[in-house]
Amino acid sequence: MCRALALSIIVSAVTLLSGTALSFAQQASAGSGSPGDTTTITGKQLPPPEPEFGGIIREKASDSTPWWAPRIVPPKGAPNVLLIMTDDQGFGAPSTFGGVIPTPAMDRIANEGLRFTNFHSTSLCSPSRAALITGRNHHSVGYGVVGEIATGYPGYDSIIPIEKGTIGTILKENGYATSWFGKDHNTPSYQSSQAGPFHQWPNGMGFEYFYGFVGGDASQWQPNLFRNTTAIFPFEGNPGWNLETAMADEAIGYIKQLNAIAPDKPWLVYYVPGATHAPHHPTPEWIKKISDMHLFDDGWNKVREKIFANQKRLGIMPENAKLTPWPDGLPQWDSLSFAEKKLFIKQADVYAAYLAYADNEIGRLIQAVEDLGELDNTLIIYIGGDNGASAEGMVNGTPNEFTTFNGVPVPVKDQFLWYPFWGSERTFPHFAAGWAWAMDTPFKWVKQVPSHFGGTAQGMVMSWPGHIKDAGGIRTQFHHFIDIVPTILEATGIPAPEVINGIKQEPIEGVSMAYTWEKANATAPTNHTTQYFEMLGNRAIYHEGWVAATTPATLPWELSTKTPPDVITGYNWELYNIQEDPTQSTDLAAKMPDKLKEMQELFYSEAKKYNVLPLDNSTLARWNTPRPSLTAGRTEFTYSGELSGVPASAAPSTLNKSYTITAEVEIPEGGAEGMIVTQGGRFGGYGLFLSKGEFGFGRGKVVFLYNLLDLKRTTWEGPELEPGNHTIVFDYKAAGTELGTGGTGVLTVDGKEVATNSLEHGIPITFPEDETFDIGQDTRTGVALLEYRYDTPFKFTGKIDKLTFKLESTQQ
Repeated sequence: MCRALALSIIVSAVTLLSGTALSFAQQASAGSGSPGDTTTITGKQLPPPEPEFGGIIREKASDSTPWWAPRIVPPKGAPNVLLIMTDDQGFGAPSTFGGVIPTPAMDRIANEGLRFTNFHSTSLCSPSRAALITGRNHHSVGYGVVGEIATGYPGYDSIIPIEKGTIGTILKENGYATSWFGKDHNTPSYQSSQAGPFHQWPNGMGFEYFYGFVGGDASQWQPNLFRNTTAIFPFEGNPGWNLETAMADEAIGYIKQLNAIAPDKPWLVYYVPGATHAPHHPTPEWIKKISDMHLFDDGWNKVREKIFANQKRLGIMPENAKLTPWPDGLPQWDSLSFAEKKLFIKQADVYAAYLAYADNEIGRLIQAVEDLGELDNTLIIYIGGDNGASAEGMVNGTPNEFTTFNGVPVPVKDQFLWYPFWGSERTFPHFAAGWAWAMDTPFKWVKQVPSHFGGTAQGMVMSWPGHIKDAGGIRTQFHHFIDIVPTILEATGIPAPEVINGIKQEPIEGVSMAYTWEKANATAPTNHTTQYFEMLGNRAIYHEGWVAATTPATLPWELSTKTPPDVITGYNWELYNIQEDPTQSTDLAAKMPDKLKEMQELFYSEAKKYNVLPLDNSTLARWNTPRPSLTAGRTEFTYSGELSGVPASAAPSTLNKSYTITAEVEIPEGGAEGMIVTQGGRFGGYGLFLSKGEFGFGRGKVVFLYNLLDLKRTTWEGPELEPGNHTIVFDYKAAGTELGTGGTGVLTVDGKEVATNSLEHGIPITFPEDETFDIGQDTRTGVALLEYRYDTPFKFTGKIDKLTFKLESTQQ
């Protein structure tokens, strides 16, 4: 049978829903129709149209000629892409950009490639990540703020539109293997349950393999970890397990497996660890290693001066750059007490250990790529943080980040209860705001603040042997996260698609940075001439070397539910010439009012173009905005049997309202123990359970426990349950409607009141977002600490016939 049928280039006209006909060409590298044939595509339509059958079909197979469609491959020479980004790092933290914290992996990429010193984020986590994977401005793709405070406007609904496809989708459809490891802060919180939908999970956004956590942060000791869309618990029964190492192991294993099975198939690995977002969770070995270096003993003011001197020595900052002043709202180091200094040094040591540890694991991943012989064929982009260093630990830091998100400061003297095990699984820690300001040296401000470079400047390094030849070079051109996708597309030779899944695509809004790779272009003008910034009402505009910016009207380290100033009239504006003043140290607004007005008008023009309006400067109050979740409008929930891993968005919310929990259970002969229902864990939440007891005593007592952010635990205790059927009721009456209101709870067993107790305060805003709603067991961490302590998963050994939640409807 003849198998030498030539394959011609197939041109197919595809009629779109609009009726417009476009032509897409398949370019075959081999024309036999054999199973080994490959082809590249124009990439205009994704997925590409199916090619016409190129064989011959007769009545009998013996008289026919088979033909296989060629496998789609990227253009010849397309590199692997390793896109790395840490979290909440700060421009001045890593040694690569003058910091005192050793980051040899980042140093390595800088020395083999380029350092970019004028590269910018959006100033907050999920907005930066949405911009990074789409090549569009964050409001353009629904992420004007973090997803947890999404609102019902196109720029703020936390939904990436289907007409703005991701780099994962583009490369996957062009023949790449695509994967995502680490933090996923781009799945809407109200779509993060087992019920989906899953099109906004990594797998639905073009990343074929996902290993990581969903949400803004997670414990590195007991994370809400997923493999694709399935929750996994590798830390159970595995003391010392830490996600930083496990994630590197998983990524290395993935690349090795891919290399063994399909050595010619290029890959995109999107590697985004939780470090250094709180909780700061390095291993004890790294804490000791960094503590022994005494990097922070002189305090944040002196550390800041040292970092700035390093930056000038390295050429990160020009000689004429000025160190911006220390803010009045944060204490000078010399004004602190001995106890404050001791605590704050510990906080900084643990943060630095976390960054050094994460960089070490990134270094293992890069070394694995080299060991496979793939380094020369890999474009590596390593971004130091998705925004500036975080001041969300408040002025004094906290052993539990969720105290901040609930507006509760923790006094220094109380924090010493956690001092001996700071950074361990017993803490969810964050450092004091003074360290955040220092880690953003030489700039002003911190995470959440888009108007000043302390919130947006990110140290970024990039290497691609043989293509980026100016090893160790520095680039000062202004660029933004939206420029990464077009840079990757230019490097791979893959065009931005016109159509994905039948949907016409909106233009990518960034520009490629590849022009900076040539040594001759080291000082060339930037191709990114205009960029707006906005977050939580604070805003700025960059244009041709000038920046106009609002003065922050609220402080990032004082999160509260207080009414903010008017979002338009409550802000002053500043003006900077960053070509002459790269640190934004000299405000020219009073001297150049006409220039300021011109820049302000440009901001509002860009804001209208990219879905920035309406401006909204509320913060914590926006957390509980009604959203289209699976629980919206419901006041009664009924369950039976076992259920676990349900995120808060799909669980009955008991915050700031009256509620009743009724559990109908069967107790077997010999009694029972275990969790009936819980939400949250060690760092805040509640649980209704039968006690474990100690040494055979006290087992099976009915207990309701309320954990106020690991600061105070309140309990209601009932009798031990005998074998048979029982009805347990916990009825809670809130004292008011304001956030954090207290109330009184009554525990009833089989119709008899057995305990009454009151809460002075309840958790106002959120339970820990890396914990879940569980029935019949308790995943990750337990709500009890000393009294009634148990080990997870603490499975209920009886039977739950029916579990009912009734919520006060006026609080929905």
